[in-house]
Amino acid sequence: MGVLNVTPDSFSDGGLFLEPTAAAERALELERDGADILDIGGESTRPGSEPVPEEVEIGRVLPVLERLRGRLKIPVSLDTRRARVAELAAAAGAEILNDVSALRDDPRLGEVARQQGLGVILMHMRGTPRTMQKRGFARHALEDVREGLEAAIRRARRAGIDRGRLLLDPGIGFGKTFAQNFELLARLGELARLRCPIVVGPSRKAFLGHALGGAPPSERVWGTAAAVAAAVLAGAHIVRVHDVREMAQVVRVADAMRAAARGPAFSSRPRP
Repeated sequence: MGVLNVTPDSFSDGGLFLEPTAAAERALELERDGADILDIGGESTRPGSEPVPEEVEIGRVLPVLERLRGRLKIPVSLDTRRARVAELAAAAGAEILNDVSALRDDPRLGEVARQQGLGVILMHMRGTPRTMQKRGFARHALEDVREGLEAAIRRARRAGIDRGRLLLDPGIGFGKTFAQNFELLARLGELARLRCPIVVGPSRKAFLGHALGGAPPSERVWGTAAAVAAAVLAGAHIVRVHDVREMAQVVRVADAMRAAARGPAFSSRPRP
């Protein structure tokens, strides 16, 4: 999943693709680099960020979707917490909703997903983007994530969304300590009992910079590669990344290693 932020303040690529034509060209570049899904966001959810008005978010993402219509061959995921933004984006071709609030912020978002037949990524987050790194952290991160995602699944099912359309994200960097982020990656396989595909987004995040001695986001590519490989080997189905060309190679090798670990019947199977 390739990340495209059309925001001025995202932690890694904020301001780079605010102009719709530049954003659309970047989306096509990510597809050429090997992205299987494009994830577009019009509101930063970095730690400490403030929500933007709904009209601002719409004005950022819709022109990009309109420019990509008929040109992009991979599915589009929209990173939003708002039902109206989701409605308009679905009409413009989005097929997946990526909700960092896991259907807590806007009760109508689940209804939109059900009516439009959209896939939904439910992410675990403690608090809100503004408060998530300021409030207390969970004593047991994995248990907290598991319980939060179980509650998110219940919300989605109450909204009438088929379980087969749900994906789960443990929320790396969203209300966790640096150590807890590493723990979640190492124990990712323990979320398998939730019986939904797992999405992981470690790309360029602060816990990697901390482990790398303070490296800025632009210098965390190799740290991201290690986290992506670990996530795939631990059972992640989708990894959300900024550096698609590099991470596509990492994923292919890690996926081949995971298949080999399951035995010759799996590792010898030809792939498209």
